[in-house]
Amino acid sequence: MAKSRTTGGRAASAASKTLTSKSTGTSSKKAAGSALSQKGAPGKSTSAKAASAASKVLRDGRTSAASKSAAASALSQRSSKGKK
Repeated sequence: MAKSRTTGGRAASAASKTLTSKSTGTSSKKAAGSALSQKGAPGKSTSAKAASAASKVLRDGRTSAASKSAAASALSQRSSKGKK
């Protein structure tokens, strides 16, 4: 059985900073929200929309380190079930 992942403390802190920042974009906030919602919730996984937003955040050179950390956490928790 696959190991279930949850958001760690550092990533949760980064996600919180991202969500409270006034200068953060929508994609960053979607990814951060997904990551934060999975703190201590091993049964949850990142949705396709949140994973897409996280991917955009990671590819954007203007994104802060906190946003990238939250996005990476969200993306690492994307379930492989249902992928084609």
